[in-house]
Amino acid sequence: MTEPVQHKIGRQVLALTGLRFHANLGILAHERQGPQPIQVDAELNQGWQPLQPHDDDIHHVLDYRKVRQIIIDECTAEHVNLLETLIGKLATRLLQLPGVIGVRVRIAKLEIFDDCEVAIRMECGQW
Repeated sequence: MTEPVQHKIGRQVLALTGLRFHANLGILAHERQGPQPIQVDAELNQGWQPLQPHDDDIHHVLDYRKVRQIIIDECTAEHVNLLETLIGKLATRLLQLPGVIGVRVRIAKLEIFDDCEVAIRMECGQW
């Protein structure tokens, strides 16, 4: 998409970073014993938006409280073996939100190993 000529709009990206909670994820024996801590970072490209909404009402913008809850719900709905499966499900769900044209998601398994975390990042849609 070409950049608009108007100076009253800008490209808007909603970012949620450092969201930490527990999810049932993994194939290793210790991962199957119970939920493990993960961290999710997400960016949602909303494309060209007015520099200010036409009013100051939460119902006219993407409510980040709802986005946060969708992330938690998608990641905790059921046990998933692969991080690749979980991140694909989450990216698909976030891309379905009204006005979202692109999604970048990073999920890190924080305690899978004693000496490092493991993370996968996925990008889909328009950037």
